[in-house]
Amino acid sequence: MNHQATVPAPGEPRHTPPLSVPTAQHVDVTHLSGQAYGVFIRDHELTVDQPFAAGGDDDGPTPVELFVSSLATCVAYYAGRYLQRHHLPYENLRVRCEFDMADDRPARVAAVRMRLVLPTRLTATERRALLAVVNHCTVHNTLRQPPDVSVAVA
Repeated sequence: MNHQATVPAPGEPRHTPPLSVPTAQHVDVTHLSGQAYGVFIRDHELTVDQPFAAGGDDDGPTPVELFVSSLATCVAYYAGRYLQRHHLPYENLRVRCEFDMADDRPARVAAVRMRLVLPTRLTATERRALLAVVNHCTVHNTLRQPPDVSVAVA
């Protein structure tokens, strides 16, 4: 989508073209060896594998660990942005995360507990505002309103 900026005539409202946000983004996953898969996202590559006990070589996080870490990093990003916007230190911000798998079927994550470790003290009002922000990060929102997921065989 190519938007050319035009200068409006005096007195005319200024039109700002809509942001060009891609609706479909791409992730490619390719088998590497054993239980390991390469994940290719834009110009980034990471390895997802299973631990030794599950037959893998433990060359990377499991898909479930990656899923939970996506939530934790999204929370960290939103927390960092909140702290930046309010001119508060955000260096060394941490999110500690634990998760439990469900005991029954289907296999799934049953619970995720996150704790923000902040590099600065917040007032009670700032804490409430920060929690409101991080509880609406994109991954949180996606879990609350699940996307349509489809799988096809090529």
